[in-house]
Formats: sequence, C-alpha cells, structure tokens
Amino acid sequence: MYDIVGKRNLWFAISAILTIPGLIFIFLGGLKPSIDFTGGTEWEVRYAEQPTADEMTGALAELGHEDAIVTQLPEGYLRIRTRPVDLIPAATPDASPSGSGAASPSASSSESVSPSASASPSASPEPSPSASPSPAPIAEGTEFAELENALEDRFGPGEPRLLRTVGPIIGADLIRSSAILIGIGELFILAYLWMRFGFRFGTAAIVALLHDIILVVGTFAILGYFFNFEFDALFVTALLTTIGFSVHDTIVVFDRIRENRIRHAGESFGHIVNQSILQTVARSIITSLTVIVTLGALLLLGPPTIQTFTLALLLGVVSGTYSSIFNASQILVAWHEWDGRRRTRPSAARPARGTSR
Repeated sequence: MYDIVGKRNLWFAISAILTIPGLIFIFLGGLKPSIDFTGGTEWEVRYAEQPTADEMTGALAELGHEDAIVTQLPEGYLRIRTRPVDLIPAATPDASPSGSGAASPSASSSESVSPSASASPSASPEPSPSASPSPAPIAEGTEFAELENALEDRFGPGEPRLLRTVGPIIGADLIRSSAILIGIGELFILAYLWMRFGFRFGTAAIVALLHDIILVVGTFAILGYFFNFEFDALFVTALLTTIGFSVHDTIVVFDRIRENRIRHAGESFGHIVNQSILQTVARSIITSLTVIVTLGALLLLGPPTIQTFTLALLLGVVSGTYSSIFNASQILVAWHEWDGRRRTRPSAARPARGTSR
C-alpha cells in the first residue's frame, strides 16, 4: 500500500513551491485587471505601417493620452487602453419641424456603438450574410473619431476588430461585488463543512481551498508581471467555479474518511486517512481528467474572449484535485498527531503543585 500520508511533508513542500512565487508577484503588483475593473476605453486595431507598442505609446502620449497602455497582439494587432473616450457625439438641436414623426439624427447614436451612421432608408430588411465582424464605424465629431483619425494620419489606415468602453463607477462596483461574492461563498462553505464534518475537517478544507485560489491568482500575477496578461470579469466566475469544484472533491475524501473511522475503529488515524485517499484517488483523477481535456481543447481552439476564463478554470481544476488528495487530508493528519502529542505530554514536565519553596 502506497503511503501518501507518510510523505505529507513532501506534498506541503510542493504546495509551497507552487504558491509562494505567486504570492510574491501579487505583492509586486503583477495582477493586471482588464477594462472591466479599471474602466476606460479599449480597442484592438491593426494599422498599415504596423507600429510597435512603444511607437504607439509615444504617439498617444503626444495626443494627450499619457496614461495609455498598449499591448502587442498576434497578427500585427495592438490592444490600446486609455481613459474613457466619448463614442457618442454631442447632442444637436432637432432640425425637423415640431410634431414631426422624424427621429433626430443623433437619436440612433445613443448606443455605445452605432450600427451605422449612414443607413439607407431603402436598405433591404433582410440581414446581410456577409456581415463583417469588425465594429461599426463611429460617428464623426466624437473624441474617439478624432483620436482615430490622428492615429491613421500617422500610421496609415486602421483595421479595428474590437471596441468597448466601461465607466470607472461600473468597474469599482464590479470589484466590490466580486469580493463580496467570493467572501460569501467561502463563509457558506465553511459553515456547511463545520456542521457536516466538524471544526477540523472544515478548517482543513478551507486551507486547501485558499491554496487553490492563491495558485490561480498567483499564476495570473506572474503572467501579468512578465507578459502583461490581464484578467477580466470572467476570471471571478472561474474562481467561484474553482471553489465549488475543489470543495466537492474534498468532501468525497472526507466522507470516506468518516466512514472508515467507523469501520476501522482500532486503526490509527493516519492509516485510515491513507486508506481513504487510495480508495477515492482513482475517481478524483478520472473525474478531473474529463474536465481538463475539455478545458484544454477550449484553451487551444476556443475564442480569445474566453481565454482568461478557460485558463483560470483549468488551473483551478488541477490545483483542486491536487489539494483534495495531498493537502486537505494531510492537514487533518498533521493536526490530529499534533493534538495527540499535546495531550500526552508527561505530567512530570509540568511544575509539581504543593512543593516547598
């Protein structure tokens, strides 16, 4: 029988190696929140002259956007993020007679991205089968249109493929709600585990869960520090999913430990835990592999819009499987043995009462 519990110091050392670097880069500011959290305007564009990220940063600084962040993307595209830039032109007086049913020209541009500023009234109502995935043109006279024209004068015609803007208030609300969601999720899980298994089991599961969260967040901090990799709103969804998956896997092992403590009452706690892990490890690994294969395919072949979510969830599933087998149960054994040594300390080591001075 393979002794997993007896090598728990090795598993703890591996966990430390995996999490400590991430913690360091978290404190170094490696986490790069996307526009979802910071607010601003972000677009991806490719120019005829294909400027580098440094050249684009310098051009934007000359145009009054010193805080712009430019990231080089594959195929010559650049991701540009600036402070919020107006995409809607200023409202103009309605030139139509009062009471006329004609709509104001600026009414249709109240959306964040207008479908088209020059739609023909005789256009066919049927959708065009060859619609371009590029964002619709922005109406002239807006701050963004002026910025884009200035960049095109410098680097040639641009080919945009993504454009969005988020207000700073929305970004702050998203940060607050995300922290509340994760905190509430952890508290409810802790309460459930305390009621179902007891204080030690619940605390060990939460420690293993924190290991998984630190590993995922720390990996993104490392990627952000070296490669400017950003996390978006779907990252929070991946963290919540990781919490649920990790706890689900841990509960399976804990349930088997509880059953085996009744069946093998005369055996040591470490032996019972080791036996329980070996009985459930095949199920845990096979279940995780089915998810890992699917997430791996999505990461390699899926659209870039879900890349952050897929990577975070893939890391969370792998870490959750590892922590359920090699961390949560090992913490239980270490805690049990420490408590046993504390209770069996020889009374002779304590000062005797009633001794003469």
